[in-house]
Amino acid sequence: MSEHSETGSVDRHPPAVTVEVERALAALAMAIICVISFGNVLVRYFTNVSFAFTEEYSVFLLVFLTLLGASAAFARGTHIRIGALVDRTTGVWRRLWISVAALASLTMFGLVFYYGTFLAWDEFRFEETSPGMGHPTWIYTIWLPVLSLAILLRILGRWRRELKSLP
Repeated sequence: MSEHSETGSVDRHPPAVTVEVERALAALAMAIICVISFGNVLVRYFTNVSFAFTEEYSVFLLVFLTLLGASAAFARGTHIRIGALVDRTTGVWRRLWISVAALASLTMFGLVFYYGTFLAWDEFRFEETSPGMGHPTWIYTIWLPVLSLAILLRILGRWRRELKSLP
């Protein structure tokens, strides 16, 4: 069964693992952001007091949402890419440009995974806490390597499917 992309066209290389997990988590993150923001607006309107501490939740959820979106975009092939070379070539050259793009993406998110892992570990090791709520900051940053790994797997899957579909 093929999956529809955001433009309504059918994805020629649908992912083996559906993007429904990313979609559900993204919807949940967006709903929480909306509730937090709406609650903050109501409290500020009626009491002239702001729940400024909720900003760290909103920022975390926005980063979380962005990484989920990137994972889903790579899975569906709707990520931002420069397709001029891929779309205008065939055969070996098309394989080459698909591979160059995939390797560049793998390198970038591999670095995010690598440095995100060290960041989360350092925050855990040094017991850093957030300024607003005093929570351990590693509970926010651990998602950076976790979701980067998901993105890496999605890139590998898309790369494999695209190369496999070529003649």
